[in-house]
Amino acid sequence: MDPQDIAEYEDGNALAGPFGELFTADVTTASGRCAECGHTALVADLRVYARAPGLVARCPSCGAVILRFVRAPDAAWLDLRGTVHLRVPLPPA
Repeated sequence: MDPQDIAEYEDGNALAGPFGELFTADVTTASGRCAECGHTALVADLRVYARAPGLVARCPSCGAVILRFVRAPDAAWLDLRGTVHLRVPLPPA
């Protein structure tokens, strides 16, 4: 990925509010593995681009798209195709 082609980004903490509408756990503390390069990182460490119709989060290692999130007034779409898995830590039961 050419750095000149990349717009400025925010870190993965930008997903806390939108994901808070869907999940009760703090998803920014979850870790996921990139389907492209295998790098494992916290959601908070992803590079989030918000200058699109939704949010696009990219791997901090290779720049591949990890997830996409789009919110409409009556629904939300979460695309995790770039993620091998997402591990969400939960409090003890």
